[in-house]
Amino acid sequence: MNEFVAEAATKTNFTPIDWCIVVAYLLVSLAIGLVVKRFATSMSAYIAAGRNVGVWLGVASMTGTELGLITVMYSAEKGFKGGFAAFHIAVLAGMVTFVIGVTGFIVAPLRETGVLTIPEYYGRRYGNRTRILGGIILAGGGILNMGLFLKVGSMFIVGVTGLSQQGWAMPVVMTTLLALVLVYTVLGGMISVIVTDYIQFVVLAFGLLLATWLAVAKLGWDNIFTTVESTMGAGGFNPFVSEGHFGVEYVLWMAFLGIVGCALWPTAVARALAMESTEAVKRGFRWSSISFTIRFLIPYFWGICALVFFVHHEPQLAAAFGIGGESSPNGEPPANALYAMPLFIGRLLPAGVIGIVSAAMIAAFMSTHDSYLLCWSSVIVQDVIAPLSQKRLDTKTRVLLTRISIVAIGVYIWAWGLFYKGRDDIWDYMAITGAIYFTGAFALLAGGLYWKRASSTGAFCALIAGCSAVIGLAPIRDPVAGVVLAALGREASPAAVAEFLTSARVGLGTICFTLVVFVVVSLLFPDAAKQEDSEATEGAT
Repeated sequence: MNEFVAEAATKTNFTPIDWCIVVAYLLVSLAIGLVVKRFATSMSAYIAAGRNVGVWLGVASMTGTELGLITVMYSAEKGFKGGFAAFHIAVLAGMVTFVIGVTGFIVAPLRETGVLTIPEYYGRRYGNRTRILGGIILAGGGILNMGLFLKVGSMFIVGVTGLSQQGWAMPVVMTTLLALVLVYTVLGGMISVIVTDYIQFVVLAFGLLLATWLAVAKLGWDNIFTTVESTMGAGGFNPFVSEGHFGVEYVLWMAFLGIVGCALWPTAVARALAMESTEAVKRGFRWSSISFTIRFLIPYFWGICALVFFVHHEPQLAAAFGIGGESSPNGEPPANALYAMPLFIGRLLPAGVIGIVSAAMIAAFMSTHDSYLLCWSSVIVQDVIAPLSQKRLDTKTRVLLTRISIVAIGVYIWAWGLFYKGRDDIWDYMAITGAIYFTGAFALLAGGLYWKRASSTGAFCALIAGCSAVIGLAPIRDPVAGVVLAALGREASPAAVAEFLTSARVGLGTICFTLVVFVVVSLLFPDAAKQEDSEATEGAT
């Protein structure tokens, strides 16, 4: 951690009054988890809230889940580095979600099947073998995907409150937050998640709008735009220009991730499966397209405002973060951009207000963690343990195993957050780890729901092919790119490696590779029953 930034973090407006606001909110959330425990009497109630979630509660819950603190942090990081050009991610997410809401692509027919999880659909469509493999890959990729959630959320709290960014602060904050989330998620299941998500949605909306208004009032609209232009040039507004932070491949990758975020990602699909009807699913997604856009736009804007604030009010901090290519005041490498937004919020907001906004951010943190923990643990039990079990598991055993899985996943993300080292932006890390699951899931869900010739062998092979996305992780991607460049007789410098094999390039390549494998293998190895039907049809003609 850059020492200058660590010292600057202590100059925050966070006071004991703000701590009281945050603690009071956490106690209310914990009490809710205890109160709703008595309603989680069956597996359907525990992981799908009894399938009685209406449109507006579903919209609020989906927004509360998908606008987590991790979302705010990685989006602010993108805005801080990419300027207004980062807005293309939000626009694409909103457009794709609206189209899904109009057409019902994937989510509506999936809700009609009555399944509780995505791998359960794999089992019905492709067989038990595919369900088990799909469950393992889904849980493995998903748990790896959320591995940095806890650490990044704790970085916000440490940065905005002025706690020491060295030593004890980070692990203590991580442990405390994780314990709170585990308690009420383990106790209440999806009912607890839905109820707390609704409350968190209200608090979060208030906090986001208030902080945004104060940021604009402090910095001024014209100043924000002119500073981005002078600092980043055209790359701060146009995601396609070469001197920017993105590029054509990245924009295409983000377009596909728009589909993933609303129609493939299990925590979003879980809300669709919990809604009362397919029409409610479609209406919920149409309205959610607005919130899916806003969940990116506002944090991007916060990151941009942090950049403008540092340039005009804290030039030494601007240099510490490497803004404009300047060197750090103490000669250290540029500071982690994830700390930019928390430091900005800590200096911008007055006492009392910063407590409310921090409570909103912690609400976002808890909302994401409860949904993700419940999602991955239910997949492990419903789609891996139960199909492999020699005897039928009763409801009590399934709920117990789900709760044990939640705790085990919590321990993992605590350890992974402390020890993993990678150079990717957090959003890019999440995109490529998610691709381990969703590249195969896209082929299996779209193919299974809309293509009669999709076969179980093709599905099984597509799931395995999707795992090749792991190459996109920086600790694996860099050595692979270095070997390829060396084999081609080209320079394998860090800059050349980073440019040659980007996470977006790996992601797009994995999608194409997985779809080709799925289609080709399905055609070469059709399911026996379908092949017999085809031969009978040909004989009749």
